[in-house]
Amino acid sequence: MMLHDLPEGSWYKSSYSSDTGGNCIETQPAPQGLVAVRDSKTPALGAHAFAATEWQHFVNAVRNGEFDL
Repeated sequence: MMLHDLPEGSWYKSSYSSDTGGNCIETQPAPQGLVAVRDSKTPALGAHAFAATEWQHFVNAVRNGEFDL
């Protein structure tokens, strides 16, 4: 699901992101218990929405080396 028109001041940038224009994502809580995820370089394209449990599963898998980016 894609979300648009989310509040601009509520985005959190990944702690691995820098200000040098690299690959960055931002997240924010969204309505109905979803987590919105967008590319910080192209915020106008909107954000993908995931159930909070799905997003946490993905983050944990990456953190544990179970998902190769």
